Amino acid sequence: MLRSLFPALLVCVVCCSAAMSLSAQTVYDAKLPPDRFAVGAGFSNFALDWGHGRRMDGITAWADYHPGIQARLLQNLGIEIEGREIDFARPSSLSRMRQETILGGPTYRFRPWHGLHPYAKYLLGIGGIYFPGDTYNHDTRTVYAPGGGVDYRAGNRFTVRVDYEYQFWHALFGPHDLNPNGVTAGVLYRF
Repeated sequence: MLRSLFPALLVCVVCCSAAMSLSAQTVYDAKLPPDRFAVGAGFSNFALDWGHGRRMDGITAWADYHPGIQARLLQNLGIEIEGREIDFARPSSLSRMRQETILGGPTYRFRPWHGLHPYAKYLLGIGGIYFPGDTYNHDTRTVYAPGGGVDYRAGNRFTVRVDYEYQFWHALFGPHDLNPNGVTAGVLYRF
């Protein structure tokens, strides 16, 4: 009886062995890209959308994480968190103007081109605005911010970034959205 089960047992062992080799790792651990985490800061120049031609300057801080997922569709996805304060070069007619945002969301990195690494992002968060007024001079809103930019690796650990962002502060004053937008240039340090 044992001899009659031997061929079936042999076939079962061969099939299981073949299946186990198919689930083996395709890339050695040493060759996988490391998790990419970066922090940085930059100088911002934003159009306030508070009257024609009014712009202010500010500072921005970034924290980016790109896990290096091996699935082809997901490998270029990342997460960005940014904080921005627009508080400098204030127009004289807007003595109390200031805008602050804390945003986070997904980023997508496109294929590099001549050393430039373009990306797109869609961030969501909260924003506070201080404006001229006697009793009502501050408001807080949910902010949506699509944008994009370009990174350029300037060494082993440093990356230079130019970033554009268009913000939506929904129904800040009546039915109209406030849409500040601007450019930030800065440097990131990669860990």
